Amino acid sequence: MKILILGVNGFIGNKLVKKIMQSTGWEVYGIDLSCSKLSHSIDNPRFHFIEGDITIHKEWVDYHVKKCDVIIPLVAIATPAHYIKEPLQVFELGFEENLRIVRLCVKYGKRILFPSTSEVYGMNSDPEFSEDTSNFVFGPVRKQRWIYACAKQLLDRVIWAYGTEGKLDFTIFRPFNWIGPKLDDIDAAKEGSSRVVTQFIINIVMNEPIRLVDGGMQKRCFTYIEDGIDCLMKIIENKKGLCRGEIFNIGNPHNECSMRDLAEILLALYRNHSGSEAYSVSASEIIEVSSDEYYGEGYQDISTRKPSIKKAQKLLGWVPLVGLESALEKTLDFFIEESRTKGLLCA
Repeated sequence: MKILILGVNGFIGNKLVKKIMQSTGWEVYGIDLSCSKLSHSIDNPRFHFIEGDITIHKEWVDYHVKKCDVIIPLVAIATPAHYIKEPLQVFELGFEENLRIVRLCVKYGKRILFPSTSEVYGMNSDPEFSEDTSNFVFGPVRKQRWIYACAKQLLDRVIWAYGTEGKLDFTIFRPFNWIGPKLDDIDAAKEGSSRVVTQFIINIVMNEPIRLVDGGMQKRCFTYIEDGIDCLMKIIENKKGLCRGEIFNIGNPHNECSMRDLAEILLALYRNHSGSEAYSVSASEIIEVSSDEYYGEGYQDISTRKPSIKKAQKLLGWVPLVGLESALEKTLDFFIEESRTKGLLCA
């Protein structure tokens, strides 16, 4: 099997390549702006990497969509700070470029595994979000926070429409707050534009305040990356064709916690970390800020985001195994080591 991964150096892409190289005989063709996270696979003869931009290297992308069996476009901007500051960039990359990839898959008759997002459910009040029955509930247009979710939702609908007309073989998957080593770049966290777990960790190791937006009562379900990748591998393999035309939530409903609890758990883990005796007492304090102050007027939050994973359990036999504290500890370990290497740890 030949697999094309666009955005292969990202958090999901690099882990997926590593798993494929370790456990299968599949070939992977990948493109990204760098290969900084791919040292584990870059020399493998079954991994073919090109440094490039899908918005520029369009002929390369076209040729490899035609050449490969499964297409996985992982290119998007997935940090809330960017939704507010650069909404058009989020739309142009996340929607327009991905729509081009979808249409190439239609043109060449290729199977696409499309990464949607848990954010498409928006402010839905269901206790658990179902892929097939839960409504999408977004705020007003002036709240630009929703441009990412809207773009993903529309692509989901376009893909579904192509599928119902018999023009596209697809599976859509929705990651729910995947975490783990290499989650974000530390420099992005220093600039305040990373995902929440990375942001809290870099605040802690640099002895900066942890800022809880609007009190930190918002809840999320955190999923360890290896659990998520295991599910993706089952989707790629697609035994008996059970994944065709399906949408899967990939998350861990048992790993739910509030942002305040997340900050407190990470602080406790850091202070007890076996490799950070010299830094065992973080001076970080937890403070509250308004969403307008932290993100700007275009932000609107989601109080809870818990997946139903009954479909993945039934069709794929998949269940997440890594608990919340273990997932956070593994993520923290990586960032402590990287921070130490870059001289960022504060005594």
